[in-house]
Amino acid sequence: MSDPPPTAYEPVIGLEIHVQLATKTKMFCSCALSFGEEPNTRTCPVCLGLPGTLPVVNAEAVHYALMVGMALGCELAPRSVFHRKNYFYPDLPKGYQVSQYDVPICGPGRLGDIRVHRAHLEEDAAKLVHAGESGRIHSAEASVVDFNRGGTPLVEIVTEPDVRSAAQASEWLRLLRVTLRQLGVSDVNMEEGSLRCDANVSIRPQGSSELGVKTELKNMNSFRFLERGVDAEIARQTMIVRDGGQVTQETLHFDPRTGAISSLRSKEEAHDYRYFPEPDLVAIAPTREMLDRARAALPELPADRAARLESDHGLHADAARLLAFRPELGDFLEAAIATNGSYPVGVGNWVTGELLSRLGDRDPDQTALEPGALARLVAMVEEGEVAGSAAKEVLGVLVEEGGDPAAIVQDRGLAKAGGDELGTIVDQAMADNADAVQKIRGGNHKAIGAIVGAVMKATKGTADGGEVQRLVRERIEPR
Repeated sequence: MSDPPPTAYEPVIGLEIHVQLATKTKMFCSCALSFGEEPNTRTCPVCLGLPGTLPVVNAEAVHYALMVGMALGCELAPRSVFHRKNYFYPDLPKGYQVSQYDVPICGPGRLGDIRVHRAHLEEDAAKLVHAGESGRIHSAEASVVDFNRGGTPLVEIVTEPDVRSAAQASEWLRLLRVTLRQLGVSDVNMEEGSLRCDANVSIRPQGSSELGVKTELKNMNSFRFLERGVDAEIARQTMIVRDGGQVTQETLHFDPRTGAISSLRSKEEAHDYRYFPEPDLVAIAPTREMLDRARAALPELPADRAARLESDHGLHADAARLLAFRPELGDFLEAAIATNGSYPVGVGNWVTGELLSRLGDRDPDQTALEPGALARLVAMVEEGEVAGSAAKEVLGVLVEEGGDPAAIVQDRGLAKAGGDELGTIVDQAMADNADAVQKIRGGNHKAIGAIVGAVMKATKGTADGGEVQRLVRERIEPR
């Protein structure tokens, strides 16, 4: 009698990310890159694979690949080779794809807590347009090929199977995307296909070190798409194994509209592609000048920026990470701190909290708010000139209209209520809420909220809630 299947399984996930590089021309010809133009208008004999043509490597694509490798901490190959990856598909005009196989330009590396297996250069395939995807196709069974995308320079980044959940996969892809965006090597626009992610998914019994049979989810073009697809595939494989079945190695498609997973084809092994060195291209051997140029072009990377914001400004790790992941917010924060560095943590909290909630899809530079104005507003809060609730109103004005926070506070009568005047207002609120006072004296400390609310209403939000609570307790429990 066979042993019963385990009750707990661990997902094992590896990612393959295709990144369209932001060069001006294609990988092996001088055709300009484009998006959304008339089909088959950005082509030439080279990218159409016509007989007798010879490819030439795009030097800027090599430069960008070296930058990517350095940013990912990869081992850079002193010599890398292009190969022909042979397979037949309508979007492949030559009958093979020029890629790199056993000698990639970038070897092992790491980004965050995920190891990178390799990153290599290759050309993109053309685009298949099926019925229903274009107004030009009227037949229910027709498909056409747009060769404009064919030959676009790509860097394919392959991770080790270090990912253990769909959420972790999505989070790591976000880190990779913002890293590539900071490098300037790609616009990483997922909707336009500049960043596409495949996920290799398998499961194994909890605690096991052996890898299970993997499937590949193809072309997921959003973080939500990736997370939902991986979760669905983990659930599908778990159900198969628990029912006594075996997972089949295959390529799958996840439909985000229905949540359904369908099979595309059986998964090819490397030997099925019949790789062999591309005879028309010489090997890439980066010179010292090429490496120095790539290294000099590297900006501060998001992970490094998050660590610096923590160490230099004392920001909480989550706030620092958010600011590093959204460079426009990080830039705004640092500009604000540069005008007044007395309260960096306070500025960080306001940027990642109240300001972020007001921005929506906008960046700070798309509003009327100046970095120095926010720094002055935070200083006014920290130094007791204006209450936090009133400061939120001031921030709303600054975001939409700009101006000086002190002038807005003065014009709107938002200066912090305090002194004898505040004490008088607290006394009146306690008299008007005698039941709440009795409850507090009886041990129900939540009842203080009614009195605080009355005071805030009377002061139009200009009182400090903490100070109001102190005054109430002082009156109820005099020392």
